[in-house]
Amino acid sequence: MAIIVFQHHDIETPGRLGMTLRDHGYRLDIRRPDRSGSRAIPGDLDEVQGIIVMGGPQNLTPDDIRDAPWLMAEAKFIKQAHDAELPVIGVCLGAQLIAHALGGTVEPMPTPEVGFETVSINPVGQVDPILAGIAWDAPQFHIHAHHVTALPSGATVLASSAACENQAFTVGLRTFAFQFHFECDHPMIDAFFEQGRDLFTRAGLSRAQLEEQVKASYEMYARVADRLCLNLTTCLFPTAAKISA
Repeated sequence: MAIIVFQHHDIETPGRLGMTLRDHGYRLDIRRPDRSGSRAIPGDLDEVQGIIVMGGPQNLTPDDIRDAPWLMAEAKFIKQAHDAELPVIGVCLGAQLIAHALGGTVEPMPTPEVGFETVSINPVGQVDPILAGIAWDAPQFHIHAHHVTALPSGATVLASSAACENQAFTVGLRTFAFQFHFECDHPMIDAFFEQGRDLFTRAGLSRAQLEEQVKASYEMYARVADRLCLNLTTCLFPTAAKISA
């Protein structure tokens, strides 16, 4: 058994979420659809313990879907895992893929949301075990120019930011989507800036301003992110299915 991780760019690894899962005895099977196309996507759910869908520079525009047809194959697999009630976690592009796969809508934002911005947990999220122990208003790291504008049927919003209403949402029993990047460490944030300079420029955030945000927010961000990773690991994945180290 393994948790399938769909990674769509070299720097957008499962980060601290992957480390938490491995520390708790789970095996990760990293797949790269951006390199191998649809061949990276399992043909069935046999031996699949759950899936994690990471971010990436791709978007769900008609042009992106034409140039990267594996996006729709991945969305189909996400729906299969969701329908089977396996744990499904999406981050940034992963959250958008979950929304798209389950019937939601993803659209461009007027201005990209980048850097550290406050994410506020709503009353529903405040009593969800996945967000237990997390400050109701906390800094999260963002780098995205698209967002979910219409949720899938039956989905529930858990958290929002000023620029993005659907920052975190859940669908069904074990599917959770997060527009913000809670998986990062400091070097990953630096790498995101280098990868996404155009988005930072469009949003009017300089490297110096980002560094000031890191100084002000990183300590709390890291603490909240670690708690979220622990909650996802212990609440979504069955203890009996762990493997030995």
